[in-house]
Amino acid sequence: AENHYGAISDDLHAHGMKYYSEALEFHRPMLGDDMEMRSEADVPMGAMWTWAGQPGPDVDYIADMRGAASIAHIYGQNVAAAESMTSRGPAWSFSPATLKKVADLEFASGINRFEIHESTHQPVPDMAPGLTLGPYGLWFNRNQTWASDAGPWITYLTRCSYLLQQGHFFADVAYFYGEEGPLTAVFGWNEPEDAPDGYAYDYINSDVILNHLDFQGDRWVTPGGTSYRILYLGGNSQRMTVPVLRKLRDLVAQGGVLVGKRPIDSPSLADDDKEFRQLTDDLWGKKPARDGKPHRYRKGKVFADMTPNQALAALGEEKDFETAGTDAKLLFVHRKLDDGDLYFVDNRTSQAVRADATFRVDGKMPEFWDPATGAVTPAGYRIAAGRTTVPIDLDADGTVFVIFRKPATATEWTQPEPDETPLASLDNALNHGWIVNFQPGRGAPESAAFDSLSSWSDNPDYGIKYFSGTATYTKSVDIPEDAISSGAHLWLDLGDVKDLASVAVNGQYFGILWKTPYKVDVTSALHSGSNQIVIQVTNLWVNRMIGDEQPWSLKKYAFADFTPYKADSPLLPSGLLGPVRMISVRQP
Repeated sequence: AENHYGAISDDLHAHGMKYYSEALEFHRPMLGDDMEMRSEADVPMGAMWTWAGQPGPDVDYIADMRGAASIAHIYGQNVAAAESMTSRGPAWSFSPATLKKVADLEFASGINRFEIHESTHQPVPDMAPGLTLGPYGLWFNRNQTWASDAGPWITYLTRCSYLLQQGHFFADVAYFYGEEGPLTAVFGWNEPEDAPDGYAYDYINSDVILNHLDFQGDRWVTPGGTSYRILYLGGNSQRMTVPVLRKLRDLVAQGGVLVGKRPIDSPSLADDDKEFRQLTDDLWGKKPARDGKPHRYRKGKVFADMTPNQALAALGEEKDFETAGTDAKLLFVHRKLDDGDLYFVDNRTSQAVRADATFRVDGKMPEFWDPATGAVTPAGYRIAAGRTTVPIDLDADGTVFVIFRKPATATEWTQPEPDETPLASLDNALNHGWIVNFQPGRGAPESAAFDSLSSWSDNPDYGIKYFSGTATYTKSVDIPEDAISSGAHLWLDLGDVKDLASVAVNGQYFGILWKTPYKVDVTSALHSGSNQIVIQVTNLWVNRMIGDEQPWSLKKYAFADFTPYKADSPLLPSGLLGPVRMISVRQP
């Protein structure tokens, strides 16, 4: 930490440069503390790899990201970065929609700046998908099939990153993971079972405790301004050195609340056993406290046999965020603004969720800020007992910012529900009889008639079956006069799309749809009678690369510097899968 990372920091700063710093990342054996290694970085970094075919990432990456974010919070950098969305394959199989869940976990772990891995130089644009780092990457370059459609996804990442850099991170728990191993090794392959629920937390190490932690008011305070109500002893803290114990005793004496079991001994042969016992007796008492009561040491308290949640409840601290009405896993980030509070809420499930979310905010009206569209809308709410409950609807893998800035004019307000009615009379026309034109030079016919919507990979025409790129669906649909004159908004819902789509109606372009739900308000372009609908759909490179490996294939349409797929590799669903619907939405 001092002679490698510290020396790099000193030299770069002497030359007027700033630097980003990763540390141990994934369970790598190394002497030293990964949080201390990053403590002098201008932008501390973690790492998050993209996963496929499983419910989530290796846990060590979550610890690594939270460690980077904790360093930023503790030392006041306010920006925590990550090598982001790195992949070991399957190559070229990720879309903005599948990458969203990875990026959102980074946000929920405290990351607010992305270093996307990677963008290999592509000197020859007609040899695609092109050059790589072998099997590693995200293949984030101009040769991606969806490169020209990536704008809305990048805008989403930008909005989230910007908002999560505002104000200061708010947490209730400082989680000390001990002195016997780096953060990414302490928890191995498991998330800490004793992490607080409904309360935000940062990791801290012995360097923070010894050199950078103070106590003011009723909170443990760091140089960066982040503070915590309690300090919790987790991880490997059952063994603790005398200097750390001594500093904890001094801060508890000032009023600090310490939570965790009495350490059993010191990991250091240099420590005096007598002083160790005296310090633990001061903090935990010579006899265990009974009935869950804390041991008092001067102005402070020590809860020996409680979880962080139990101790905070005993102190009268309600959860900062909790939900009712759903079993879905919702993660949150809370940042304090100069004029209010910002919460990022992330639905970690692939189903839409409706929940009543309660925030530890009083006297302010909530607003929903949608990072995908930029829309800001008022939210219904109910204020009671110093907290605010907000009904939240989240799409599958959806996210939303809940912003509290404006003073509440009432203790309760209900957001009226819109009336949504599918126009079933149009279902047959919208799901049959499309003419599809395929991007040239990828092995597909110039055009084909699709009597019904289905995956390109199921098509008997080999050119379509193995096609990768962009195809344009076109047809005309008769819209009845009463649908237009009703005053309702008409939304075109594409159903399932693999993998991105853009919509135009009667020549009016409505942008790119890159995630669930694939729907857009097309009211302004519609008229009664015949309306032309054009939908461009882009899939991934995988199917074309599999097609090139077929034994009968005389021509290769894709070029890469390694071969990630075989002739019998499974094809990916592709194209407009539907069902396509027109939905009438009437606001109350």
